[in-house]
Order: sequence, then C-alpha cells, then structure tokens
Amino acid sequence: MANRINGNGKGGMTVSEAGRKGGERVRDERGVEFYQAIGRKGGELGGRKGGEAVRDKYGPAFYEEIGRKGGQKVRELIEQGKKRI
Repeated sequence: MANRINGNGKGGMTVSEAGRKGGERVRDERGVEFYQAIGRKGGELGGRKGGEAVRDKYGPAFYEEIGRKGGQKVRELIEQGKKRI
C-alpha cells in the first residue's frame, strides 16, 4: 500500500507522488543542468570519501595487492585471447 503523507488516509498524495512533484518543480525552475551539476559533484565526493575509507581501513598494501591481482587477470585474459586466434 502506498504511504500517504497525511496520517489520516484521506486524500493527500503518496510520498512518491510528492517527490515526483517536487522534482518536476525544481527541474522547471533550475533546468536539467542543475541535476547534471549536482550529480557530478555527488559522484566525485562519494568516490573520494569511499577511497579514503578503504585506505584508512586496509592501508596502502591493500592497493598494491589488488593492483597486482588485476594485472595478473589482464595477462591471463590476453593469453586466452591469443590462444583462440
């Protein structure tokens, strides 16, 4: 059942409907570029914070290990591709 904003269950709109309405209004007022800009900022910030969290948790040796494993996998895939030809 849809969640209603007002608790009495009479009329109103669902949370989803309210979010859609608000998003459309922001789009109309600020334009699509606004969403592109905040999406880009969010991705950059989230990636940096995530990388810092991994660094703090596992340390630099972890990056060396996953880099080595990734390189080995690439070499294996290249060799498999050469054998198919």
